[in-house]
Amino acid sequence: MNDELTYQCTNALTMLTELRIRDLAIIDRLDLTFGPGFNVLTGETGAGKSIIIDAVNLLLGDRASTEIVRAGADRTEVEGTFQLSPAGIERLAPSLAEHGLEGDATDVLVLAREVRAGGRSVARVNGRAVTTALLGEIGGRLVDVHGQGEHLSLLHEREHVGLLDRYAGLDGQTAEVAGLVRRLRQVRRDLEALRQDERERARRIDLLAYQVEEIRSARLKEDEEDELEAERRRLANAEQLALLSSEALSALQESDGERMAALAALGAAEQALGRLARIDPTAAALVEQVGEALAVADDLARELGRYRDEIEFNPKRLEQVEDRLALIHGLQRKYGDTVTEVVAYADRAAAELETITHAGERIAELEAEEMRLLAEVGRLGAALSAARRVAGERMARAIETELADLQMARARFAVQIAWTPDPAGAFVAADDAKLAGEQGGRYAFDNHGLDAVAFLVSANPGEPLRPLVKVASGGETSRLMLALKTVLGRADETPTLIFDEIDQGIGGRVGGTVGRKLWGLTVDDRRTTNDEGRTATAVGLSSLVVGHAVHQVLCITHLPQLAAYGDLHYHVTKRIEGGRTLTAVMPLTGEARVAELARMMGADSEMGRGSAAEMVAEVEDVKRNA
Repeated sequence: MNDELTYQCTNALTMLTELRIRDLAIIDRLDLTFGPGFNVLTGETGAGKSIIIDAVNLLLGDRASTEIVRAGADRTEVEGTFQLSPAGIERLAPSLAEHGLEGDATDVLVLAREVRAGGRSVARVNGRAVTTALLGEIGGRLVDVHGQGEHLSLLHEREHVGLLDRYAGLDGQTAEVAGLVRRLRQVRRDLEALRQDERERARRIDLLAYQVEEIRSARLKEDEEDELEAERRRLANAEQLALLSSEALSALQESDGERMAALAALGAAEQALGRLARIDPTAAALVEQVGEALAVADDLARELGRYRDEIEFNPKRLEQVEDRLALIHGLQRKYGDTVTEVVAYADRAAAELETITHAGERIAELEAEEMRLLAEVGRLGAALSAARRVAGERMARAIETELADLQMARARFAVQIAWTPDPAGAFVAADDAKLAGEQGGRYAFDNHGLDAVAFLVSANPGEPLRPLVKVASGGETSRLMLALKTVLGRADETPTLIFDEIDQGIGGRVGGTVGRKLWGLTVDDRRTTNDEGRTATAVGLSSLVVGHAVHQVLCITHLPQLAAYGDLHYHVTKRIEGGRTLTAVMPLTGEARVAELARMMGADSEMGRGSAAEMVAEVEDVKRNA
């Protein structure tokens, strides 16, 4: 691949860039850097290639046994760093934000797993501890491991309908059906709430009516409680208020033999200061001040007189105030801490009472809406099903073509679409059902419509079609996954695909075909199809146009014909050091890579290396012309 392509791939692809392994089985310390495109790992059996896959599986939430911890170590550590494309960021951001797992850089995601010899396992996303289940959920959106049967998203039947819809471009129709189903479920929830036990509803009506009447009849006012409390204090202390105000007024106005009234004293002071000022004019300000004090005291005396005269001795009014306060406090004990909360409670109770009282009318409205939505789900669901069935036939033919290229020419593939009768299901009219080859009636539905979709395979002649999950051998499973991945293309959103043991049971000629197809998954999958729905091919490949990468592929292989298609080649070795077995991985380029391919061909000689070099040149020519 040229520099321009590498640049485009790096910027367009979400991919695993680094894998860090510490003390896992025979691996003591390993740091791997992967690139875009097709990454191959080769090496002798037992060198530790599959342990690298085990490390990735730990990042996907696999159960971890303490037996994986390297002898003498206290823990195993695995860390994977992913570079996220804009589409990858958009896809993962909501989940990361929901759990508070955003990293320092939005385009980098780090998954980590630690397994301690004592049995404890710790999972982390961007350095924050998470459950193993959440680690697996996030990791599963980034990586599919093929060949060991653990993380094969295509084996999960719940994924099949979504893959078929994306393959056929039916996401818009599915979204429309899903919207109707959500509305229908809400209508049914509302109906269930209204159809509660009639006796209970009658009791609720009586209670709400009493509560609303009790609060509304009180005619509460916002600031009334504070005003009543102040009035009660005045009425309850009227005698003392009168006595104290009289004493104060007497002090201002009345003199006796022992003391002079304040007003009289201030008047005397004013006269004295007046005489003083006539002698010393500088004291004129004092005369003015005492005059002001006398005026203030005189005003105070008049106000005190009015206050004393207005004091009310009214036991009946006091009783009325206390009764009113008792009513307010009683309502607050039952309905809220403040008058505002009590009034708000009455408003809510009145609204609920209105709903319950008119429940019969509302039930009729909702029942009519339920019937309308059931018919609409049936109509749109049948149309969607018809489109899926056509697309399923086209997909099956395309996948069988791919399987033929992979030495499974007699394998059969089918997309099974079935409806399940349900008395409470959607209404499907006979004419609508006929479009999908079904009978009219009522059928079960979910957010995807009426269809239960399953991918079925018969790997060998004479065997019946069976669900993908029941396909037997690892080699067959891997080749089936490869065929599916090739056909589905961008329909599968998992960016990094790892194939282990995909070359099991196949020879060199088919190995080259597998290599071309694996490499084909890493480049833009724009292609043309003929009227039969078969993908047009060039040099044995789909008509691939070199451009933005759509997948990063990692593959462990023993076939040189397959390995020759790698854009990056890693050699896994083991050695004995200090009585311990150690695994190492080295990237191979140029002559070193040719030598490894020759070794894999069993011809580690000058002639063998020449054959390997020719094979590499042929592969590069295929890539350039694809």
